[in-house]
Amino acid sequence: MFKLCGLQFLLAVQWAVCQNLGDLHLTGPLKDMNFSIPEGTGVRAIYQFTHESTDVIFRATGEKDGLIDILPDTGILYLNGSLDWETRAVHKLQVEILDKNGVVVKGPCSVTIYVEDINDNPPKFDQTQYTGVVRQNSRAGKPFMRVHATDLDDPTTPHAQLNYSIPHHFPNPYPEMLFQIDSLTGEISPSRTGSYYLDPQKQDTFILVVSVKDMAGMTENAFKNSVDVTITVKESLWKAPPTITIKENSTQPHPVNISRVQSNEPDVIYEIFEKENLAKLPFSIDQNGSIYVTEPLDREEKDAYSFFVITKDKEGELVDKPLKINVVVEDINDNPPVCQNAVTILEVQENESGGSSIGTLAATDMDQKDTLNSRLKFKILSQDPAVPTSNLFFIQQDSGVLQLYGHSLNKRIASSYSLKVQVTDEVFQTICDVQIHVIDINDQIPIFEKSDYHNVTVAESLPVGTVLLEIQATDGDEPDTGSSYIIYQVKEGDPNNTFIIETDPETNRGILKINKALDFETAQVHNLVINATNPEPLVSGVQYNSSSLTLFKVFVTNVDEPPAFHKEVYTAELSEDVPVNTLVVTVEAHDPEGDAVRYSLEGDWRKWLSIDSSTGQIHTASALDREQEQVYRVDVVASEKNNAAQKSKTPLVLNLKDVNDNPPRLNMDYPLFFCYPLSGGERTLIRATDDDEQKFYSTITFSLKDDIDTRNNWEISKINATHAYLSPKHSNFEEKVYNVPMTMSDNGMPPLEREVILEVNVCTCSSENSCFIQVEREHSRPSTGQAIGILLGVLIIIGAIIGGVFFHMKYKEKKNKSQQKDAKDRSESDKLNI
Repeated sequence: MFKLCGLQFLLAVQWAVCQNLGDLHLTGPLKDMNFSIPEGTGVRAIYQFTHESTDVIFRATGEKDGLIDILPDTGILYLNGSLDWETRAVHKLQVEILDKNGVVVKGPCSVTIYVEDINDNPPKFDQTQYTGVVRQNSRAGKPFMRVHATDLDDPTTPHAQLNYSIPHHFPNPYPEMLFQIDSLTGEISPSRTGSYYLDPQKQDTFILVVSVKDMAGMTENAFKNSVDVTITVKESLWKAPPTITIKENSTQPHPVNISRVQSNEPDVIYEIFEKENLAKLPFSIDQNGSIYVTEPLDREEKDAYSFFVITKDKEGELVDKPLKINVVVEDINDNPPVCQNAVTILEVQENESGGSSIGTLAATDMDQKDTLNSRLKFKILSQDPAVPTSNLFFIQQDSGVLQLYGHSLNKRIASSYSLKVQVTDEVFQTICDVQIHVIDINDQIPIFEKSDYHNVTVAESLPVGTVLLEIQATDGDEPDTGSSYIIYQVKEGDPNNTFIIETDPETNRGILKINKALDFETAQVHNLVINATNPEPLVSGVQYNSSSLTLFKVFVTNVDEPPAFHKEVYTAELSEDVPVNTLVVTVEAHDPEGDAVRYSLEGDWRKWLSIDSSTGQIHTASALDREQEQVYRVDVVASEKNNAAQKSKTPLVLNLKDVNDNPPRLNMDYPLFFCYPLSGGERTLIRATDDDEQKFYSTITFSLKDDIDTRNNWEISKINATHAYLSPKHSNFEEKVYNVPMTMSDNGMPPLEREVILEVNVCTCSSENSCFIQVEREHSRPSTGQAIGILLGVLIIIGAIIGGVFFHMKYKEKKNKSQQKDAKDRSESDKLNI
């Protein structure tokens, strides 16, 4: 700033007067006035006050600061230097007019000069250097420190609106930045890349160059400043503990602390998330991250548990990646041995030699397999009857296999024996009952009543399970024993097991059935050789011979059969965004008679698929959409080319995998409004949804459009993954509808966003706290012309009614006269006839 004096000053003022007043005519009588003048403009005239008398003196007092004054003779208010908004934003003066004797003839009047700010101050950081600490695996976008800068310019103008950025950091080993900064708040957080790659073992220190610009960073002429930020990366505290082992059926008071986890960030909320959908998860976590088992566990009920620990902030947002916790339940010996059968029944032939195996006593233990807790030992306690000796049987201690000692059994001495067997583990013991039946030796072979059952002719379409023949053989051994029971089998002529023979346990008859579908094209005749045997082995010296064999022949006739698919069900899995004409699957079918096969689809109601009728290749025919059908089912039809009636079907199940192709959308059935006038603290609920498949950690981000009006008037705060509050920042709203631009984005890969305009009504509310719309009614009388028109209309209607009544009466009178004349004519005619 500078001041002029004497002649130089007067010349400068006169020059300014000529330059400024000559064109603008800024003159007028003395009155209260306001002026706005940009800072830094230098010497200039502001205004010339006038008076009807020329013999007066003008005087200015107040906040002149040596920069503002008035020429006493001419009344020109002027600057003799540059104003500075940062020094004083408003100058308040008093101007008055005096006569030659110093008596005030007018005034004083208030003259206020508002200094307009210009962008003449660069932003400055609060510190010359910043330091911060971030943990490995910290959540992307979660601030861990903040930088702050100030600008001395007018904060209500863009001159002092600051914009932060990170041009680069050292080192930067990846294509993407590891850190990011909020352009408005200066909060620094890891980027998505940084959240994944930051590792103190690889690089524990970074230097960030943080830049700040005024003018909201929108112009090239903005002032810019920068500062270094030193970031130290420390090891993550958020780690899953090793597998936790808990002994079952603990007698400790519960809950019992079993482990602890710790988040990288303070004041988080710990929660347990389980995927197994158990009726009750016997674990809990407190807000210190300590994990507890809440009740005794039973390994036999469930031997292992897996669940996740998650952390959330106060807004319900996930802070850390979920940790998987594995718990193994350690076995104790708390289960006794259990006999598999109430009574184990075994059979032994009377001629069995010593050491022969009779059978196995089956017992189980519910404790952990292949441990001492479930190891069983067997011991015979008693034998009844004890003839011819008390130790006819031996049981293997570890396996439970029963054997004969050196004595052969004799059915005439005892036909059965009862054993008491003790089964023990390390702690418990159980008594099992065993019944051993002595059976007759097998010294007779089965003999068929016929050596040849001739033949039968059947169609190849005969269903599986159809009985073709009943056969009979007899056995001379003791009835109802393994020595006399007959097993029928096809010995020759059936390599594919097309037939099966079942034995009727009451009659010992054999029932020959179709076991697999007959096929004329594969075999037109089956020459079967059937044998009859016993389940018990024959005694030494006795063998089966031709008497235990019989013959039977099956002739198969051809039937036209439909094509057969190679698979009973075809399945495929595709992403919903695959291009049209993508190959889904190839189906194959063959016709038993060798006819050509044609393929088609049924049930493709969405027209998503097409099939090549010759090759069976199925392609996508139009765009797929998992949100419409997650599992799409159609039928594939294979028919003979020359006989379409011969066809078969098989299902195709198409599972669609989701891709992130739907941005979030509003999900509200209610209007957004605030009651006028606003009192402060109001908020209204916003609800959104996402049509894509949701994971347990899915979330929607709400944000307002980054423009000055929206940012100054509204703010949005998130409640949870799908809800947020919209709140006004002040109460100076008019009674009208406001359009509030908002953006919603999901956390898919890649993320999608949708811009919406929220219509927010600021309105007078009724007693029910809803918008009240007043209906305006007009209270006016009709004009003279309207009155005359209404009167004429009424008279015309009355005239029409009277005319109608008159014509109706005339018509009725005429009709009566006509009827009377007709009656008179008939009367005269009758008289003439007489």
